[in-house]
Order: sequence, then structure tokens, then C-alpha cells
Amino acid sequence: MIRKLFLATALFITMTATAQQSEKVVAYIQQYRGIAIKEMQRTGVPAAIKLAQAILESNAGDGDLALRSNNHFGIKCKTGYTGPYVLHDDDRPQERFIKYEQPEASFQDHSDFLKGRDRYAFLFQLDPTDYKAWANGLKKAGYATNPKYPQLLIGLIERYNLEDYTLIAMGKKEMPQELTASFAVAKEEPEVIPAKKVKQYPQGDFVINQTKVIFAKQGTAFDAIAARYNIPLNRLFLYNDLQENQPPQSDALVFLQLKRTESPKAFHEVAAGETLYEIAQEEGVRLESLLKYNNLTKFASPAIGSKLYLQDMGAGKNSVAQNP
Repeated sequence: MIRKLFLATALFITMTATAQQSEKVVAYIQQYRGIAIKEMQRTGVPAAIKLAQAILESNAGDGDLALRSNNHFGIKCKTGYTGPYVLHDDDRPQERFIKYEQPEASFQDHSDFLKGRDRYAFLFQLDPTDYKAWANGLKKAGYATNPKYPQLLIGLIERYNLEDYTLIAMGKKEMPQELTASFAVAKEEPEVIPAKKVKQYPQGDFVINQTKVIFAKQGTAFDAIAARYNIPLNRLFLYNDLQENQPPQSDALVFLQLKRTESPKAFHEVAAGETLYEIAQEEGVRLESLLKYNNLTKFASPAIGSKLYLQDMGAGKNSVAQNP
């Protein structure tokens, strides 16, 4: 009888601890889901992956580094770093880890760490909704030494439905009302978005980045353009980074020759309402090159005022520049 009572008590304590841990994780997700969505839109790191990594590596905000330094991803001081830091035993005793003023800064640094290193570049070619591929890819790239690291991330994503936040960041799932309010606070940006600037282009064909182009009105059929300029239809799609014959949904630039891989300009400053595709068209640069130079996926939405490289800036510099 005493043994049965002991086992029942132990089971109750275990269940209570598990429930408390789950509540702590849910509260952590509620607090940081906004910055995870924002970082996915800025850099392409899936929100589900970022939240799972943050939960795991910071013990949902209760880890020693998170409590002492707002460092939720175990980011160590790099060579030449002169800012504030804390000492923490890791691979070696008393290693230096960056101390952040706010936790959100560690989320941003984590994104920049992944997108700024060549060994993680292949991750940004994956479907951002394929969290299993991302989790296994992080292990393959050497992010963690724990052989169960992918399974731990996948387990967190599936248990807490973190994939919802990836879909929200991509605009494929409606943002709940309560998240809309908290996300607006997290972004610390005015709710009024500047109107998209209307650009003027010449009539007929002209040149952008040494490549012939026209400005087609909404609804102009691509096969009509191809016939007029004697260009095979499939090549016209190739020239414009398109996969299928879909008339422009709005007035749009249509290239009549293959765009160049680089521009004489060093970068493009993102304006209100611009998409990555529109930027590639405006600058006369292939979309795949624009994504490569900035370590972005086609789903990314760079912030207004950020700078996108239009040239291969070399190892270690392939990233979206910050607001000036």
C-alpha cells in the first residue's frame, strides 16, 4: 500500500512538473513569436525553427545565459568583439558569451549568424515550410553536436504548433487578432505604411542594365509580346524569372533579353511595397542572383529602407544590409 501511494505521488509530481514546463514554454512562445515572424520576413529563417531553437537553447528563457545576458542562442564573442559579455562554461571553462541589452537583439544576431555563413547557405534554398529538412540541415551543417538535435526541434515544433508562425510570416495563414497587436508592438513601427511610389517608364522598348525591356500594361498577354518581338514564349518566361504564362496582374516590366547577374550599382534601397521580384525587374538583375547575394529566399520581405546587394560582395558580406 505504501509503495502504491509512493508511486502515485511520484506520478502526480511528474505530471505537475510537465504541465508547469508546458505552461512556461507556451508563455515563452507568446512573448517571442512576434520577433520570430519579423526575423523570418527579414532574413528567411523560418519562424518555427527559430522559436524551437530558442526554446531548446534558452530553456524557454530560464537558462543561465538567457537570465544573465539575454542571450537565447548561446552566441559566443567573435574575434575582435569588444562589447559586454559574460563568462560561461561550455566547450571550455569560462568562455565569453555576448551580453545583450534586450533578448530581441539575440534573435536578430542569430538570424545574421545563419544567413551570413557559407555553411548554412544551402538551408535558404529549402522550402521554409519543410521544418524537418531545416532541422536536419542545421545538424548537417554542424550547428549542434547533439545527435538528437533535429528530433528535439521537430518535437517542439509539432507539440506547440510552431509551424503556424512560419505560415503567418509567409502570409499563408491569417494572423490572430491578439498576435496582430503584440506584433505591432514588437516591430515598433508606425501602423501607417507609406504609399508605393509609382515609377514612369518610356513607351516602346528601352534598356535597363544593358538589357532590352518594355513596360507592359496590366493584362497584356505574354504570347502577344513574344510574337511581336519574335521571341520564343518559353524564353520570354526565362528572361523574366517566370514559370508559367500568366498575364501581368498590374503594369510591369517585361524583359526581352536575359537579365544580367549583376548591376553596376552596389545595392538597392528597399522602398514601400516593393517585392523581391519587382526589385530584380527594376534593376535588371536575375532574381536567383539577387537572392544569392543576400542569402534570401523568395519568400523574404526585407524591411523598408534596408539595402539589398546587387553584386557579389564576397564571402562574409552576402547579407541584407541594415537600415542606414
